[in-house]
Amino acid sequence: QVRLVESGGGLVQPGGSLRLSCAASGTIFKIDAMGWYRQAPGKERESVAGFTSGGSTNYADSVKDRFTISRDNAKNTVYLQMNSLKPEDTAVYYCHADSVLADSSSGRRWSYNIWGQGTQVTVSS
Repeated sequence: QVRLVESGGGLVQPGGSLRLSCAASGTIFKIDAMGWYRQAPGKERESVAGFTSGGSTNYADSVKDRFTISRDNAKNTVYLQMNSLKPEDTAVYYCHADSVLADSSSGRRWSYNIWGQGTQVTVSS
């Protein structure tokens, strides 16, 4: 079964930086539309940054020019470099993949709408 495993969260002061990683586990052949979401306490989950299935990137207006999404296809890993962090960036950050083609006990199969377990990012002095 395909899993997304995030790492890199933590506590950082305003103006600081963090780099999140999301690795897809398993024997992966293809990943479509992978990206990052976040959910702050009392708020709905929102899209932060992502790759479309065509390979282009998109960002929420609130993080443009501060966050950068990148990926290493050989490692099936997506990164989120977060700079100039603000207290309002505090949230649980989730990795998401629209669809993943991977090996399973019954052969190659697509899995859809896959979420990671989340990693906490806290921006505070």
